[in-house]
Amino acid sequence: MADPTVLTIILNYRTPDLTLKACEAAMREMEGITGEIVVVDNASGDGSFDILQQAALDRGWTEDNRLRVLQSGWNGGFGAGMNFGMRAGLTSGQVPDYYYLLNSDAWPEAGAIRLLRDFLRDTPTAGLVGSHIKGPDGVTHTTAFRFPSIAGEFEAAARTGVISRLLKDSIVPLPQPTDISRVDWTAGASLMIKSEVIEATGGFDEKFFLYFEETDLCRRAISAGWSTHYQPDSHVVHIGSVSTGMKTWSRTPQYWFDSRIRYFTKNHGVFYTILSTLGLITAGTLWRLRRLVQRKPQADPDRFLIDLIWHAIATPFRGPAHPVPAAPVSILEDPK
Repeated sequence: MADPTVLTIILNYRTPDLTLKACEAAMREMEGITGEIVVVDNASGDGSFDILQQAALDRGWTEDNRLRVLQSGWNGGFGAGMNFGMRAGLTSGQVPDYYYLLNSDAWPEAGAIRLLRDFLRDTPTAGLVGSHIKGPDGVTHTTAFRFPSIAGEFEAAARTGVISRLLKDSIVPLPQPTDISRVDWTAGASLMIKSEVIEATGGFDEKFFLYFEETDLCRRAISAGWSTHYQPDSHVVHIGSVSTGMKTWSRTPQYWFDSRIRYFTKNHGVFYTILSTLGLITAGTLWRLRRLVQRKPQADPDRFLIDLIWHAIATPFRGPAHPVPAAPVSILEDPK
C-alpha cells in the first residue's frame, strides 16, 4: 500500500476553542498525507457547531474537502461520536484505509500522524497504534495498559507495595515503553485504527458512554486477529479530561460505574464481575484503614467506595445514566 488514505476524526463537546487548536495541528500534520479531517460536534448545544463551521470556512479549511464539520445529532458519548465520524467516511464515498482518532484537547506534534500511519502500513498484523501522550508541561501520561482483571483492580485499589509486588504481572498501567511495543490497549486520545479492524468489530460499542470503550474495542480486535501497539516516537500534547471534568470530579459519575460494570460483564461474565467488585471493595477498605493509621492523603473522589457499593447493588434494578441504542450499529452500514 504505497499511499494509504487517512480519515482524521476530532470529536467536539463544548470545547470549540480547543477543538480549533486541535484542527490546526491536525491540518498541519496531515499535509502530504492522502486523506481528510472530519470534526464531529456531539450535540453540544452551546453554539459549538456554528462556531466551528464558521471558523473552518474563514480559515479556508473546507477547500478541496480537506475538513468537514458535522453534527452527530445526539450526545451518545465518545464511542458513538467517533462511530458517527467513521461512518461519514471520505467525501468520495470510499472507506479510508485508516481512521485517526484525536481528542479535541490534543495536538499532534511534528510527524505524529505520519509515524502511526507508517507503522500500520508496515506491520500487517497490527490493527491499532497509539501515540506517546504528554501534558502541556511535558510530563508523560501513562497510556500503555494491560486489560483490567480482578487482580489488577485489587492491586490498584490496595495501593500497597507488597501487594503490588505480588501482583506485578496484573498491574494495569504498564511501565512506559521506550520502544515500539505491543500492548493490550492504549488510550483513544491519539489512536489510529485500520479500517479492517472496524469492519471486523463493528466499531465502538455505543453502550459505553465514556470510559472503557477503547479497552473493549482493543479486546475485540484481538479476538478478530488484530494486535494493538504503542509508538513512543509519535508525540501528542494532551490536556486531558476537559469535556468530562474528570480532574475536578468531587464524586465519580454513574456513567463511569456503568462502563466498568458493562466491560466486566460483557467480557468476563456476571460471576467474574461480582468477584472483581468484591475485590475492589476489599482492597479499597484496606487502603482506607491504612489512611486512618498512617494519615495518608485521600486518593479517590469523595464517597467512591460507598458509590461503588450502591451502584453494584442497584445495577440490576435500573438502566444506565445515559440513553444508548438498543443494539450496536455497524459503522459501515447506514444507521437509517
